[in-house]
Amino acid sequence: MLKIKRMSEVVGKRVYTDSGDLFGMIEEINLLDNKIDGWRIVVARESGMIQVLGGARGIIVPHQFIKAIGDVVIINRNAVPVQSEDEDDMSLEEDLI
Repeated sequence: MLKIKRMSEVVGKRVYTDSGDLFGMIEEINLLDNKIDGWRIVVARESGMIQVLGGARGIIVPHQFIKAIGDVVIINRNAVPVQSEDEDDMSLEEDLI
């Protein structure tokens, strides 16, 4: 049976990636033509994602990356920006110089 949620019930819910990592919390829902277009998610400090985002407080995730909404929200890990290994290697080399 399909269970319908109000948008106000979803704001403030914790967001996890599909691999089980904490990402943040839903701050706002973006609508376009009476349909959900995207989700503004504030990154949790304990998630460690703030470093990857370059100091940004959060991101807007397109609706197609949302996998499930219940007690928590689960997003596809492809929606989360990830530092490449090349960037990590370069930052290590810069630290050594």
